[in-house]
Parts: sequence; C-alpha cells; structure tokens
Amino acid sequence: MSEKAFECQMCGECCYGEGGIFLQEGEAERISHFLETDIKTFGEQYCEEKNGKVYLKTGADGYCIFYAKDKGCLIHPVKPKRCADWPFYRANMEDPDTWNLAKQACPGINPNCSFEEFVRQGKK
Repeated sequence: MSEKAFECQMCGECCYGEGGIFLQEGEAERISHFLETDIKTFGEQYCEEKNGKVYLKTGADGYCIFYAKDKGCLIHPVKPKRCADWPFYRANMEDPDTWNLAKQACPGINPNCSFEEFVRQGKK
C-alpha cells in the first residue's frame, strides 16, 4: 500500500489570497447552519458576490475570513468543496511543474509521493 499523497496540516497556505473560494449550491446554507446563523446574516458578514458567484470574504490579513492562525479553519467540518478538493485541483493533476510548485508551498503534500501516485490518489 502506498503512502498518502496528501494530509492536511491546517497550515493555512491554501487559505491565503483573495477571491479564490466560491460557494457551490447548498454550501452557504450548510456553513450558516454550522455557524448557527441565518443565511442572510451569513451572506452579509462572510460573503461577497463577484462575476455572478458568491465568494467567501478575505480578512484584513489576506487569509480566508474563516482561517485563524492559532486555530486553523474555523469551518473545517463543513468547508466548501473548493477547499476540500485541495490539492487535487485539475492544474496540479495535469501538470507536473504545477504540482511541484504546489508541493513546495503545501506541507501536507507528501514530498516522497510521485506525480503518478498523486494523480492516482486524486482520482479516487
């Protein structure tokens, strides 16, 4: 059995940067329920609309509004699919150079894992 290609370290490297996390259908409701707030308040406090999609806001520190450096992801059990899919994004699975860049930035990607094994596990 091969080693895991990825195991989240909750380091926040993938949580940094503005405007990357858009919500899919049902995710706003799921997160607002988890936060015990109504959907309207959730939208006003934590989201912004751009290009016809709803995105999670970024805090003043440049991280996702739900990332706390001392605690990690505050909505980890209900995080958006976009977050849950990391690092198995199409670009990382199709291009070894892009995968190598991701591997350098993300301590959760197993440095001993081959690109082929990473892709195999990502397709599961």
